[in-house]
Amino acid sequence: MSQRSNIRDVSARAGVSVKTVSRVLNDHPYVSQDTREKVEAAIRDLEFRPSVAARILAGTKSAQIALIYDNHSPYYINQIQAGCWARCHQDGIRLLGQPVDVDDPDVGDQVRGLVSETHVDGIILSSPVTDCDPVLRALEQLGTPFVRISPGTNHAMTSSVFMDDAQAADDMTTHLINMGHRRIGFIKGHPNHMASDERLFGYRRALDRAGLPFEPQMIADGLFDFDSGYAACERFLLMPHRPTAIFAANDDMAAGVLAAAHRAGFDLPNDLSVAGFDDTTLARMVWPALTTIRQPVFDLAHTATDLLLTGQNLVHRRLQHDLVERDSVLARNPATP
Repeated sequence: MSQRSNIRDVSARAGVSVKTVSRVLNDHPYVSQDTREKVEAAIRDLEFRPSVAARILAGTKSAQIALIYDNHSPYYINQIQAGCWARCHQDGIRLLGQPVDVDDPDVGDQVRGLVSETHVDGIILSSPVTDCDPVLRALEQLGTPFVRISPGTNHAMTSSVFMDDAQAADDMTTHLINMGHRRIGFIKGHPNHMASDERLFGYRRALDRAGLPFEPQMIADGLFDFDSGYAACERFLLMPHRPTAIFAANDDMAAGVLAAAHRAGFDLPNDLSVAGFDDTTLARMVWPALTTIRQPVFDLAHTATDLLLTGQNLVHRRLQHDLVERDSVLARNPATP
């Protein structure tokens, strides 16, 4: 077969639930002989071999997995947790959430301790942990199955789920250009996140394609949090020839931009257009509501968890993004200074 079968394939072939397949794999006594034979026949037909991750569902492991994360946006992490939990809930798997600091020199040992103390059967890594070498080395040494969300490096290491950050940032920058903006400030994300570089690349690519110069002073450092967006906006607004639009690499920073501009007395979006990235719940709570890139955060987490629980071989799935237009971006005459 071209792709290794998983427990859900067996379930579909036998016409029974995933939990029933799990009971057969675990030699549960309360399964009828007819059902057991159907499942065993499906296993033979599909040449199914339960992986370590799939045996979670068979009851031979602890029936719990962990999500390890280090992210400054509570709105983003809430959606990641919700997506993981929703998939775990389908099969009665317990989800543990463990925050870490990727800059901590002991982060690898902390992950080893988590696995040994909780006996989790698999791990979901969220960015930037997904590219943290000490964590990756620890999990490989332990032999613990893991799936990564939006990795920027070592793509052949494990299964992963991601979106095209560069193209998404290109799309938003192009949208702002098409709306008549020629001076577009960009607020970078946290330097620990590979996605930050990808989004900056997309921004620059869109400018280049439109024949607009790249101006280093139009780039501000950010940390994916409200305060860094606020500070970046203050700097932009002090420029003699300020931007007519600011594109922040996530919604939290865009919210900081809106707050700083409001406090400075700007009429938004007439005086300044603002765009974000992620489309978290925050994007609809601020005023004006954010034009932003909708990153399928819940679906990324749900899909990553599904890949882990079904024990599929090396799989890389790219999910689509959308550009969501709201009230924070206004068309501008490009001839207006």
